[in-house]
Amino acid sequence: MASIDGDNIARIPLGNTTTTRTNNAAMPAPEYTVKEEPLGTARHLRIVGIGAGASGINMVRTLRLKLRDNYEHVVYEKNTDVGGTWFENRYPGCRCDIPSHNYQFSWRPNREWSNFFSPAEEIGAYLCRICEDEGMRGDVIKTEHEVLGARWDEGQGRWSLAVVNLRTGERFSDYADFLVNASGILNNWKWPEIEGLQGFEGDLVHSARWPAEFDYKDKAVAVIGNGSSGVQIVPAIQPDVKKLVHIVRTPTWIIPPRVQIFNMGPAADVMSNVELDDEENFTPEQIVRFQSDPAFYRSFVKTIEKETNNSFPILLKDSPMQEFAAEHVRQYMTAILGEDERLCKALIPDYSLGCRRMTPAPLYLQTLTQPNVQVVTEGVRRVLPQGLELASGKIVEVDAIVCATGFDVSFCPRFPLVGRNGNLQDIWRTSVPQAYMSCAVPGLPNYFTFLGPNAPIGHGSVFTLAEHIATYIAGVIHKCRTEGIKAIAPSQAAVDDYNEHIRAFMPRTAWSSSCRSWFKGTGDDKDGPVTALHPGSRIHFFHMLENFRGEDFEYVYDVDESHDGAGVSSRNRFRFLGNGFSTKELNDDADPTWYLDDIALTTTSPDGAASPKARTRIKALL
Repeated sequence: MASIDGDNIARIPLGNTTTTRTNNAAMPAPEYTVKEEPLGTARHLRIVGIGAGASGINMVRTLRLKLRDNYEHVVYEKNTDVGGTWFENRYPGCRCDIPSHNYQFSWRPNREWSNFFSPAEEIGAYLCRICEDEGMRGDVIKTEHEVLGARWDEGQGRWSLAVVNLRTGERFSDYADFLVNASGILNNWKWPEIEGLQGFEGDLVHSARWPAEFDYKDKAVAVIGNGSSGVQIVPAIQPDVKKLVHIVRTPTWIIPPRVQIFNMGPAADVMSNVELDDEENFTPEQIVRFQSDPAFYRSFVKTIEKETNNSFPILLKDSPMQEFAAEHVRQYMTAILGEDERLCKALIPDYSLGCRRMTPAPLYLQTLTQPNVQVVTEGVRRVLPQGLELASGKIVEVDAIVCATGFDVSFCPRFPLVGRNGNLQDIWRTSVPQAYMSCAVPGLPNYFTFLGPNAPIGHGSVFTLAEHIATYIAGVIHKCRTEGIKAIAPSQAAVDDYNEHIRAFMPRTAWSSSCRSWFKGTGDDKDGPVTALHPGSRIHFFHMLENFRGEDFEYVYDVDESHDGAGVSSRNRFRFLGNGFSTKELNDDADPTWYLDDIALTTTSPDGAASPKARTRIKALL
């Protein structure tokens, strides 16, 4: 007996009739009536987004394209401006590690990136410019607003939200027919759990909250962490500090500069025509060519994208390609470290290449050989007012501590998210986070998320990921509003099957090897389940999202009120078919003969004659 609204109301088929049982009293179901609307009529919806980083911004545009009208969309962003990661992370050396021209929206190319790998300030400015040009601020994106909680109302078929205006302190209620969480996984930064940290009397800085006024020049600075942020900060500040103490808990693979890799691989022909200086800045002449030669620009972007996508086989555990790549990276690291035996032993991993995020870090390894740098591989026992006490008991005095220690990557929502099965925070704190294709959760109707559990966050540019996920989400929302679906959520059985596949697949990859990695939640369990990555390649993920698998979802259909107040149509999934007409023939802006366009566009040669393939298709149609 399937519960629909959580209040012991269920629909039970009895022969050829349907009854509605409420409080143990049976009554005949209302007579079915035709809905006096044309097929394709879209009901009005209110959609609330959380977060105005790349994913949230792209969602605004996608909804405008896919839904067009008859909907409201508001995005609550806790920061004072848009940009998400690229608003928050402004530490020295901060930049993306994906080539600039592939770290952008396909619908908004920027031919003026200054460097092969864009600095944070440029990416932030790019996102701000889009919001200005597309008119997303104000009515849609509300900065300095934070969602404090969300609760699913089964009777209303919508989310009840608690929101605070951080600028004024005012708290207010809102609602959403659909709730879209684009707050991101690398957003909720955290201090390391080290005794005495907050008692440090010097400068205490986190990489995700770098104070603009922090002056590290001529100071003794400890940098804790060698992840993506740490390996950028160390070479950026080393020339200016008096002493740099780098705390490394786990060795990490540092791959050669990507420019160097592209110059040696299949992209070499295109790269040979790209002008870069010694710091990987595009020359002014190169930027002009990107602007004036669209064919070359397109070839360059597609070639680099293809090479980025082709890296997945390296991650297959114990494969010849991985062994080959690991040996070359090991040789590269050894050479850059000057074959220093102590540093090589401390910094070159013995786990599989790719178990942790593979990080291109120009100058990082070279920096560790400099005389004012001390690499510490033992743990920190506690922080003292004047410095660090190491596990050995040795005291290291410093003027500043920089924590490049990352984020809470547990996937637990930052606010209570209460669905049919309770608060998702409680559920995911005590069990492995599981989602449907990374973007939907059982028991949370009309809720979608970007880059949830087992998304391809380590597979390349987040911008194109956001585009594919947004298209998928918008398609589901459009289906619901035009097919009389009040609530939709993936079934638990579908999510169980999907995650069974994940568990069976992951041992094939380097990600499942024994190492500390945020790919495995907190990273404390070296052999824990991989929760942050998709079970396949980047193209595999895109392909998976191409079609909506309706059979994996549970539906609750709209209930219209008849003239006497009785519910109508909740048992008939086809009531959306309406009065026999279609919006495609009644809408003045629609082309009622659209079905001829595909034939004309795809089957005619330049001289107007039908191609052989076209003639075959036409025969099939006739």
